[in-house]
Amino acid sequence: MATIKDVALRAGVSVTTVSHVVNGTRAVSPEGRARVEDAIRALGYVPSAVARSLKSNSTRTVGMLIPNSSNPYFAEIVRVVEDRCFGAGYALVLCNTDDEAQRQGVYLQVLAQRRIDGLIVVSSGGDPSLPALLAGLRMPTVLVDREVEDPACDLVETAHMQGGLLATRHLLSLGHRRIACIGGPAGLAPSEQRIDGWRMALAEAGHSATSAALLWHGGFTPQGGYEAMHAILRTAERPSAVFVGNDLMAMGALRAAHECGLRVPDDMSLVGFDDIELSAYASPPLTTVAQPKARIGALAVDMLLERIDGRRQIGRKVLLQPELRVRDSTARFGPA
Repeated sequence: MATIKDVALRAGVSVTTVSHVVNGTRAVSPEGRARVEDAIRALGYVPSAVARSLKSNSTRTVGMLIPNSSNPYFAEIVRVVEDRCFGAGYALVLCNTDDEAQRQGVYLQVLAQRRIDGLIVVSSGGDPSLPALLAGLRMPTVLVDREVEDPACDLVETAHMQGGLLATRHLLSLGHRRIACIGGPAGLAPSEQRIDGWRMALAEAGHSATSAALLWHGGFTPQGGYEAMHAILRTAERPSAVFVGNDLMAMGALRAAHECGLRVPDDMSLVGFDDIELSAYASPPLTTVAQPKARIGALAVDMLLERIDGRRQIGRKVLLQPELRVRDSTARFGPA
């Protein structure tokens, strides 16, 4: 691999002159600039990003941590973040923590060593050390989807409880009264908030006494939804509708219902959460609570760049409202 010294030797100039041409730090004569540029092309020289960052104090790089790269919800947000970063002249370094606190801590240190300019974090659940880790990095940080107790960080998230309310009120409006819930991992804030919305809607309708017996947990995975739905269908008094805490679990729940001979929505109504692209292609197409993923990703990048550029120093928290997408997995309750 060619070095800056090789370029200087071929161009017949000093290393300092090559550096000025590459970094634009001082005027160089047209003839000298032409010789340096010819040498760079001939040798295939690529300037060291680390060396340039030491001089400019910027790598034009943003890091991002997500808990599950196989979840389409996160993949759709990453796509928006990457496009927004590219348009602003930044590269994105993506790390998948697999919802493991230890891996999350390791990746934070790796990204810090790469001298990234800022960080976007969808945190892994159950990591009490995360606030201290983020504070120790001393770099602009935006949290997405999952709040962390750190007043210095910006936050963009959806009103998860409101989403649970929307889903359950929709089912109640269709005449359903015994409405089960397949929540995500216990203790994870978005999961608990969605469950709280379900409980609140049942309480509004006077059905809160039965809610404890109608709650199951999955792992925000298709398998988790599949197993939880089979457990629901083994109960003596089967619900007529189920609110599922994310679309991936809803896909698993749909398969379990089909395996047990149930027709959705004729025998049971189902509502998901997230509105991933695949939800519209399920059989039947899934009624779901849509998170504004494009706005989440765009806001996360825009807020981060405000902090990187020094246009804002005070932390900002943005709460976005979800919307109900009514498709074919819900129907009015009534005797067959």
